[in-house]
This record gives sequence, structure tokens and C-alpha cells, in this order.
Amino acid sequence: MRYLILFGLALSLAAQQPPAAAKEDHGDDKRGYTDTPQIPGQQWKVHDAARPRPRKVAPGTPLLNEAPPADAIVLFDGKDLSKWVSLGRGGTTSEPKWKIEDGYMTIPPKGGRLATKEKFGDCQLHVEWMIPSDVKGAGQDRGNSGIEIMMRYEIQVLESFENVTYADGQAASIYGQWPPLVNASRPQGEWNVYDIFFEAPKFEGEKLVKPAYVTVVHNGIMVHHRQEILGAAVHRRVAKYTPHGAEEPLSLQDHGHPVRYRNIWIRKLTPYDQQ
Repeated sequence: MRYLILFGLALSLAAQQPPAAAKEDHGDDKRGYTDTPQIPGQQWKVHDAARPRPRKVAPGTPLLNEAPPADAIVLFDGKDLSKWVSLGRGGTTSEPKWKIEDGYMTIPPKGGRLATKEKFGDCQLHVEWMIPSDVKGAGQDRGNSGIEIMMRYEIQVLESFENVTYADGQAASIYGQWPPLVNASRPQGEWNVYDIFFEAPKFEGEKLVKPAYVTVVHNGIMVHHRQEILGAAVHRRVAKYTPHGAEEPLSLQDHGHPVRYRNIWIRKLTPYDQQ
């Protein structure tokens, strides 16, 4: 009888305990998030689930694989990766592992991040990229890469013709900061074109005296017009500036997806009286 009484008491106490709290849903990389910090100067949080996604605009026919300007530095002409190094942990470098075929390069499994041997500041940059038609996935896991100006200010590369993700993480976004004005993406298996005009930030010692600005034309459509960059790209946090050199390498991000690149060239924007 004593055991029955104790068992009944245990059941009674268990019944009085509050139910376990349900796991709160803060979102994901397809819908966006609700638990990230506020972006300074904006009404939105980083990767905000409530931020409207840009409307889609079908682009015209862009000029593809055209010859670069006479004063451009050709970073990739479809033949070799002599202008690039592969970046490892701790800043170590090695020969690039990306695969070259049919005039483009593809990110192979564990290909690593690529960086230019030469450094750049203010520049005009042309990049053509494609998400292969057989790439699967959703959200940030569908053709993810990025154009990293000065190795830190990222213009996102992602399948965004059909794929849905948070607004400040879709193709042509300034990652984690500003969505493009419109979605000008082409379908998988077709080439996209970025023409990027970049003004480097300026520092005096540890102090930022001028932020970076960028204008981006995606498939012939302007999607950022001298937009202020808020700092280095970062996931789920507020972008911040850290002092760096007046010129830094350009890098291409490896996110484990077989994104293709071709026809990459850059022009240093040097004042005419300093050339």
C-alpha cells in the first residue's frame, strides 16, 4: 500500500509540472530569421524574415563573353589560373584547384577560396557566372558562392531565379546588408553578368573616415546605385569595418557548390592626372 501511495503522489506531482516549453522557431535560410540583430540605419534585422523580397524583372540580352577594354587587367580568360592562388587556413596559399574546361572554371569539391595575386582598391569589375542546371538544394544551399571585393565586401552569387531565401542573401545582394533593387536573375544553366563599380573605404589608423560604396549592374539592370557598404560580410550578425590596406586582393568564395565563372576582368579607377 505504501508503494501505491508513493506512486500516486509521484504521478500527482508530475501532473502539476508545467509542460516543456516548445522550441521557438526563429526561421531558417529560406524564410529568413527573426532573432538576428537590427541593421544600423534600417528598419530591418540581418536576414530579416519580414523583409520583402525584390520583384523579378526579366533582363534583356546582355553582352556575354565580350572582349575586355584595352586597359583592363584580365584575371581569367578561360585558359589558366595564373593570376590566382588558393587560400587555406591561416592565410596560407597554394596552387588553385578549380577545374577549367570549355572556357570557364568550376568550383570542385573542396576547391577552396580563390584570391588574386594582385591587389585592388577603387575598381570596375566584370564577372560572368552560372549555376549549372543540375544543382539542387534550397535557400542558401543552392549554387552559393560570392564575389568578395577586397576579400571581405561580398556581392552574393546564388540561384535566385526560382530559389527563395532571405532578401539580403539572394543573388546580387550586398550580403547581409542590402537586397538588390530588383531580382534580375537568369535561370540555372544560363550565364549571369555582374558589372561592379567599387569605391574602397578609407581609414586613418583605426578610424573609418569614408565607407565603401558600390554600384552593381546585374544582367544589364542596375540593382545597387552607389550603395554604402556597412562593413565586411558576415552571417547573422551586423557588418562592421576593420582597418585594412588601401588595396587588397579580390576573392571568389567556395561554398561547396559547383558554380562556374568566366570572363573576369578588372580596371583600376585611377584619376586621369595620376595615371
